[in-house]
Amino acid sequence: MGNAVEWTEAAQARLKEIPFFVRPAARKKIEKFAKDAGFTEITEEIYEQAKAKFGSKE
Repeated sequence: MGNAVEWTEAAQARLKEIPFFVRPAARKKIEKFAKDAGFTEITEEIYEQAKAKFGSKE
């Protein structure tokens, strides 16, 4: 898969803080955000940027 986005362990740990029933949708949104911004890896910083964009109040 040429368009796959990698997740750092720290970013994956942050993703696990999201309730399991919304996690797949959140993962897709974060991955799309990263791809659209030209990132190939999701770090905690990118995770935070995506979270801020989507208005998460965690």
